Amino acid sequence: MSSSDPHLRTPSGKPRLRSFGIALDGTPGRFNCITDVPGVTVGYTTLIAGDGPLQVGKGPVRTGVTAILPRPRGELATPVFAGVFSQNGNGELTGTHIIEETGAFNLPITITNTHSCGVTRDGTLRWMNQVLPAALDSGWGLPVAAETYDGFLNDINGHHVGFEHVAAALDSATGGAIEEGSVGGGTGMIAFGFKAGSGTASRIVEWQNSRYMLGVFVQANFGKRRNFTIRGRRIEPELTEPAIREATARAEKGSIIAIVATDAPFLPHQMKRLARRVPLGIAMTGGYGYHSSGDIFLAFSTANPEAALAASGRIARAEFIPDVDIDPFFDAVVQGVEEAILSALIANEDMTGRDGNFVPALPKEWLKEKFG
Repeated sequence: MSSSDPHLRTPSGKPRLRSFGIALDGTPGRFNCITDVPGVTVGYTTLIAGDGPLQVGKGPVRTGVTAILPRPRGELATPVFAGVFSQNGNGELTGTHIIEETGAFNLPITITNTHSCGVTRDGTLRWMNQVLPAALDSGWGLPVAAETYDGFLNDINGHHVGFEHVAAALDSATGGAIEEGSVGGGTGMIAFGFKAGSGTASRIVEWQNSRYMLGVFVQANFGKRRNFTIRGRRIEPELTEPAIREATARAEKGSIIAIVATDAPFLPHQMKRLARRVPLGIAMTGGYGYHSSGDIFLAFSTANPEAALAASGRIARAEFIPDVDIDPFFDAVVQGVEEAILSALIANEDMTGRDGNFVPALPKEWLKEKFG
């Protein structure tokens, strides 16, 4: 594989997990991103400004918005079958009640910081009313919006995310290779005491002479250094340094949001089953669902659009893979989540934020020495 291989580097040239020769399970898609699922696109708005002491409303700013479009722009009103699972509910993912009730949702997904979750939800509705107004002409919209906390590095109470930033993330959504690390909603996030944020991966699943894609996207902001594990290897006591520097006290407020997408035909109860396997991938990295961690997961399938739309007056028919054959997709979820979390850490650099609070990147030289 060349240095331009999307499995090794992000579009901006940041290293990905596979550039260190770390052995992984499963077969990734072309870009090893959630965007390998046909029709799924991702966009970011990244907000980084200012240094020094916190001045609420002025900064420093280390935050942003991630947008995930489950279908092409012109088809966003068509629902996708979906399921949600909360391992630990100390967080927010809007739209879950209708997903639990109907097994589906439509419109884009946004992920941001905790205090901007409502802005990205409402901003999605404003954007939809501009780009696809017919979708809201005679109905309501209940967008999925999720959050994790970035207040150690970011002026979270300054509310720097605006409707224009939501629109920019949605407008920029693209397929192919996407950035990872401190971008979009993941800009100010921390995992295991290292700089983290946005990460993604995909897996190919073969079934009955058909090839399906399963993709994962995470906003990783969780975990304690003492538990951090890379492919079964505990990194402490080898990596007690570099350490976070706390100019202001850092409360434990970690979380992880994971989005699982597939083009495999599954029914809503099966999507919920996929979402329930996300914690197993998190556990592979040392995440144990502690009290303050909002660990909330959404899985959706782009298959069966006609059945998901379920027009009035006629029988709706959906295809689905039998439950007895679902295990390879469970494998793909666990493998994809583990890799996406590790990639969010690896495609990163040191960051200093509000009040001089400092979060180190996972040391690349150590990775080369231990795994290269």
